Amino acid sequence: MSVETLRLGYVPLVDAAPYIIAHEIGFAEEEQLALDLCAAPSWSALRDWLAVGQVDAAHMLSVLPVALALGLGRAPAALSALMVTSRNGTVVGVSRALAARMQTMGDPLGFNDAFAAGQGLQRAANSRLRVGVPFPYSMHAELLYYWLNKLGMPAPGGVDVRTIPPPQMSEALAQGEIDAFCVGEPWGSIAVERGVGQLVLPGRAIWSAAPEKVLAVQSQWAEANSGSAKRLVRALSRAGRWLADPSNRNSATEVLSRPEYLGVEPEVLDRALSGAFVISPEGVQRDAGGFVQFDQSQHHSWQGDVKWIGRQLAQRVGLDTAEAETRALSVFREDLYCAAMGFAPPRLASEAQPNGTFFDMRALETVR
Repeated sequence: MSVETLRLGYVPLVDAAPYIIAHEIGFAEEEQLALDLCAAPSWSALRDWLAVGQVDAAHMLSVLPVALALGLGRAPAALSALMVTSRNGTVVGVSRALAARMQTMGDPLGFNDAFAAGQGLQRAANSRLRVGVPFPYSMHAELLYYWLNKLGMPAPGGVDVRTIPPPQMSEALAQGEIDAFCVGEPWGSIAVERGVGQLVLPGRAIWSAAPEKVLAVQSQWAEANSGSAKRLVRALSRAGRWLADPSNRNSATEVLSRPEYLGVEPEVLDRALSGAFVISPEGVQRDAGGFVQFDQSQHHSWQGDVKWIGRQLAQRVGLDTAEAETRALSVFREDLYCAAMGFAPPRLASEAQPNGTFFDMRALETVR
């Protein structure tokens, strides 16, 4: 079989690792694929690249293809998600001034308590909170809205949410454009390294198994190139298993740190892969084990996760939730993924629930 070249777009983040590793370690080559990796400056740019065919496939926000299927945002082409390539991997951070007020008001900044961090954030905010997220239709935004609403702060209505590309998040914080952010690593840690921000919570404290990024393609491409799609799925799955092996962590950070990829020091990238975080410029350390998860080989169905995304979007913009869930499910090609991996074909389960656990005030009330 001849080698097929696929142009694959990504945004420079730690959770782009499966795509980079599939290329660098040779998993794509073993599937007779050559990946031409293209770094995008923002999620909107990457969406457009994929929609117009500038790239064949992309490292993509899990929420974006669902939002487009619901008619939210610009949709020049329908997108499909072929697999989840990472779960979690985001951090919530605040400016140094806001962190100081939170500590003065008694928040211990423990980096593991969504209730304490949220209460501290609300108490310390002098005015309407300005929060940066990488894209309006992203898991970053959904986690933020879910968390704040559970704490009694109407979101997005009660906060000023601003879209900022991940590599620019620390600069926006330094310039005083935002008070807080939810962003994928390493860009939260870069704010700490620059001395302009402090981390207060890992995203997994809000949802323990949030599907963060997916492999996305044009829907028509998936139908016309199912063989290529399956080979790409298998290459990325092998890369995810490789990344999950702690013995490969040093090699992974060395590859990701290269200028053509993330261009960030290996020791900073290692924080996300190990879960050993430095959360403040003073060097305060906290553990967030299982911070980002790449190995999807056990394949717990995505149906509950996808329905949750569709439902959250529908409730916020006033769409029919049942129809939104159905459209959301049509976007995630679990059938193609299972065929590629040799799993039993999925059956639609109306009672499917999201994977993992959520921050829930009602549960807290039983123990506080």
